[in-house]
Amino acid sequence: MTLTVRVISPDKTVWDAAAEEVVLPSTTGQLGILSGHAPLLTALDTGVMRVRPDRNQGWVAIALLGGFAEVEQNEVTILVNGAERGDSINLEEARSAFGEAETRLNQVQQGDRQAQIQATQAYKRARARFQAAGGLI
Repeated sequence: MTLTVRVISPDKTVWDAAAEEVVLPSTTGQLGILSGHAPLLTALDTGVMRVRPDRNQGWVAIALLGGFAEVEQNEVTILVNGAERGDSINLEEARSAFGEAETRLNQVQQGDRQAQIQATQAYKRARARFQAAGGLI
């Protein structure tokens, strides 16, 4: 039996297909979903979702920018602020953006809380895109 998986961002549907397995970046850690999973509603962190369409295919990586996932009756509905398939991300651009975000995060002044939050969010987004593109594993 398979799962029906939908990843929906405000501007497009990024994934709408059957899958054997899904690994989500929940706010409490990685969460694996197989068919027959108990009903679940969870918050998602910025990170990489991995989908395996079937046992004979490899994993598909999708960068998620936070949101929610609902699992019910072998349907996984993922509503996110933004999402991008790893195979559509330019690896070198993602690597460069990740390096810049990491540098910016390391240079933020300790007392400037707002700048720290913004730099951390930019770093997490850049890291997720770089991982989804195949950079960091």
